Amino acid sequence: MNSSKTYISNHNPLSVWFIGLPCSGKTTLAKGVFQRLINSGFKVKVLDGDDLRKGINKNLGFSLEDRTENIRRVAEVSRLFVEEGYITLNAVICPLNEMQQIARNIIANYYVEIFVDAPIEVCEKRDLKGMYRKARLGEIKQFTGIDSPFEPPVHPDVIIRTDQTNEDDCISDIYKFLVEKVKNQ
Repeated sequence: MNSSKTYISNHNPLSVWFIGLPCSGKTTLAKGVFQRLINSGFKVKVLDGDDLRKGINKNLGFSLEDRTENIRRVAEVSRLFVEEGYITLNAVICPLNEMQQIARNIIANYYVEIFVDAPIEVCEKRDLKGMYRKARLGEIKQFTGIDSPFEPPVHPDVIIRTDQTNEDDCISDIYKFLVEKVKNQ
């Protein structure tokens, strides 16, 4: 496929992980940052956890073993894009510190962690699909934050409080951080 898009060739690649509870704003922020980076000429891909579970990870469930394999696969795909000079924006729950470490080990020096922090009460209010309600009623099992654990990242590069900052400001803050990071890496 031929593309007429001109990319900035002198930027460093990154694998950016947007980690947080369901409905915390991971995908929204990743897509917003993607648009800003693309408009600025960077080579960028979004790897959304929901989309990957419809394709490459469709054979995985939500046991801790399957979640670990899900994260490993996302990290491996992200690494392939990083090797080609891309900034990948990975919007995934990545619920345990052990899983975050697996991704960090695969990506190595190109790994960036953004904790999309929002209280569970806020995430539940944002839930248009009713997943939290179903999980609380026992209709969905192994739901992160309800009957499956979530461990916030220990040392994230950036913490974004989506319950305290509007979407545009969150996107701008992340964009500025990443632009500085790809120039100085």
